[in-house]
Amino acid sequence: MSNQATAQHKAPLFSMGQVVATPAALERLTELNTEASELLQRHLAGDWGDLHDDDCARNDAAVHNGSRIFSSYDIEDDKFWVITEADRSVTTVLTPLDY
Repeated sequence: MSNQATAQHKAPLFSMGQVVATPAALERLTELNTEASELLQRHLAGDWGDLHDDDCARNDAAVHNGSRIFSSYDIEDDKFWVITEADRSVTTVLTPLDY
């Protein structure tokens, strides 16, 4: 089973707080026939996407120590980020250009 398929069946590792997305990210995801909820499910399950091992390790630690959690997903030629703030008050879906 792929990491993505496995991620969709795991219990959430942390609270996302309020979920928001930039208009540009939503528009591009729609064009790519992809739901933001797919990225959010992967993020919540600890599938950090297309990150280096050291960044994945930082996220794994952040789940337990309350630091910011950052995921990056490549879809076709586009990149999408999902960021959960350290206080778990908000999670944002955005493109790098939105940052």
